[in-house]
Amino acid sequence: MTGWRTLLYKESLRFWKVSFQTIAAPVLTAVLYLLIFGHVLEDHVKVFDRIGYTSFLIPGLVMMSVLQNAFANSSSSLIQSKVTGNLVFLLVTPLSHWAWFAAYVGASVLRGLVVGAGVLAVTVWFAPPGLVEPGWVLVFAVLGAAMMGALGLVAGLWAEKFDQIAAFQNFIVMPMTFLSGVFYSVDSLPAFWQGASHLNPFFYMIDGFRRGFFGISDVSPWISLAVVAASFAIVAGVALHLLKTGYKLRH
Repeated sequence: MTGWRTLLYKESLRFWKVSFQTIAAPVLTAVLYLLIFGHVLEDHVKVFDRIGYTSFLIPGLVMMSVLQNAFANSSSSLIQSKVTGNLVFLLVTPLSHWAWFAAYVGASVLRGLVVGAGVLAVTVWFAPPGLVEPGWVLVFAVLGAAMMGALGLVAGLWAEKFDQIAAFQNFIVMPMTFLSGVFYSVDSLPAFWQGASHLNPFFYMIDGFRRGFFGISDVSPWISLAVVAASFAIVAGVALHLLKTGYKLRH
């Protein structure tokens, strides 16, 4: 067990040493989203009963920050190691594919939760969203970050240069995140787009996470939990298989 803990410590230090870029910058981005969208749409967008738009927006921004930074942590670490050539120092160690997975995903979860906590701490002063069912908040934050950390592993193993990671994030992660209900309730969409939203696993992460703050959600949190857990199992299985076979790691 010593090996994966050491790698986890190394991966955690990697983002903590540049915390101004990896933690402070995402928090500032989320605050800008809140200031712009909250100010412009507060009196024009109706969401759940008795819940203001700014309060509704905060949990979505928190979860969006958690997901995006969890993905960025594992994917950027792997591709950076590939490009600089220092990945060989990990390949010569007797670490199993399970140890790699636990360390990279664990560090991604840690970064995602730290950024999410920072976003919540800063934005909560604008419009406290409440905390009705905190258990759901913790479950979906951890499970969502773990899934995105595993997805970042898959992307990092597949990519051979930074451009490919950027394309993966810009054309897959970002669209699915923005179309998941971060800035709106899917009940306000036409029937076709409501159905399309229910095919997006990111929607269930956001909706289940928001349930913990308001006790209200577009779908049952148990359905959201089942979808997110199944999505994590699939992505984790793919990541473990790629690590075990040494996909694009050993030539």
